[in-house]
Amino acid sequence: MNRLPIVYHPVYSQVLLPDRHPFPMSKFGMLHAELLAQGIATADQFHVPEPADTARLALVHSRDYLRRFLHGELSAAEIRRQGLPWSRGLVTRSVTAVGGTCHTLQLALDLGLATHCAGGTHHAHHDFGSGYCLLNDLAVAAAWALHTGRASRVLVIDCDVHQGDGTARIFEHDPRVFTLSFHAATNFPARKAQSDRDVALPRDTGDAAYLQALADHVPAVVESFQPDCVLYDAGADVHVADRLGHLALSDDGMRARDRYVIEQCLQRAVPIACVIGGGYDRDVPTLVKRHAFLHEQASLCFDQWIK
Repeated sequence: MNRLPIVYHPVYSQVLLPDRHPFPMSKFGMLHAELLAQGIATADQFHVPEPADTARLALVHSRDYLRRFLHGELSAAEIRRQGLPWSRGLVTRSVTAVGGTCHTLQLALDLGLATHCAGGTHHAHHDFGSGYCLLNDLAVAAAWALHTGRASRVLVIDCDVHQGDGTARIFEHDPRVFTLSFHAATNFPARKAQSDRDVALPRDTGDAAYLQALADHVPAVVESFQPDCVLYDAGADVHVADRLGHLALSDDGMRARDRYVIEQCLQRAVPIACVIGGGYDRDVPTLVKRHAFLHEQASLCFDQWIK
């Protein structure tokens, strides 16, 4: 392997949602096509994951919740809270995406860096889904690495515009996982969890202040916690044009963010697995180009540090 490994499965976009539903389910397949069209990736760089089985999901989720989610027994209130109508296709897509993040982390542990064309469902809690997040792929991947002995300490760096409340609560009593969240102070969820370190940023933060916040916290946490690996949630909803984000980053600001986080890990020889997180622009082709920044910057870093 002499190019960045990227994880993708066609099932990620094969879920039918009601017309005008705000979640851009088509973006995952479009991202795969965009990476090929831009020349950021070639077909042989993509890895196809296996679905996560129930035993792996149960490392962080309650078996009662899993049974009801997997078999379509959620209440109407639970379905409203998760924000996506239940279907058999949604279950298949969800367990495959979790498997995808686990596979991305495995590749990162083996090679130093890998990216995923999905992932970042950080609002899923131990026993319920929330905010378009049904199963917490970041938490399952971290727990899998610990359970299998691939890691003894895992750092989650969450740069989605929304706080990763589900991840924070799942690991709030587990010192083996450190959750570091950079998010908009006034945004979903209304009731924040307590991460190991929360960096709550004001509306219209902009590129310079955002990058300074990263510099103020990322190196210090990596140095003090000494993780065996990092899971990085590179949400595109920090962009100035995203309808659900308020942090006002530009295209160049997003690129600089991703490169900075990845390089802070690679220069310390810490493997890093990257997921795309949220993004909610109704102009889906433009949104997809923003998600492509992560893979673009990761590819440059792979060529510089690993190839």
